[in-house]
Amino acid sequence: MKIVVLMASPNTDGSTRILAESFAKGAEEGGHSVEIIDVCTLNIAPCTGCVACGYEGDCVQHDDNEIIRRKLLSCDMVVFATPLYYYGMSAQLKTVVDRFCAYNSSLNRRHLKSALLTVAWNSQDWTFEALEAHYKTLVRYINFEDMGMVLGYGCGTPSMTRAGKYPEMAYKLGRSL
Repeated sequence: MKIVVLMASPNTDGSTRILAESFAKGAEEGGHSVEIIDVCTLNIAPCTGCVACGYEGDCVQHDDNEIIRRKLLSCDMVVFATPLYYYGMSAQLKTVVDRFCAYNSSLNRRHLKSALLTVAWNSQDWTFEALEAHYKTLVRYINFEDMGMVLGYGCGTPSMTRAGKYPEMAYKLGRSL
């Protein structure tokens, strides 16, 4: 299986990357190919809502979102890797997701597998409720097959994350595919 990880943390060596790399290691050991795309390094503008794409066509914005589109339309699985920022995904990942608009029908027809990897400093039981609901709505709307979530509570620093159970959980999720 060909897997694309949309890594969306502006902290390039942070806890989100730890989970993404742990997942990738497990998936690769399971015989899958994995590409981690650091969306924070790409030039992707927000969707303008112009609908010139007709929800299935060329976007009027010519930027690096075309890279994401090509990758997602040729893979078998997409993994959303994001830190929790004010109880949602990072702005960088939200920008990418909003731009799904221009290839919504194609994504829907692909029936991709998907997963969510996320980390937060907070450890209250409600910490990930809003992000989890958003992810589940994407899964339902775009016809993804959810393969699982790793919700990293109390992962405020890379050392906290490495010392916890979440890298192993991400590894096992990747390995189980």
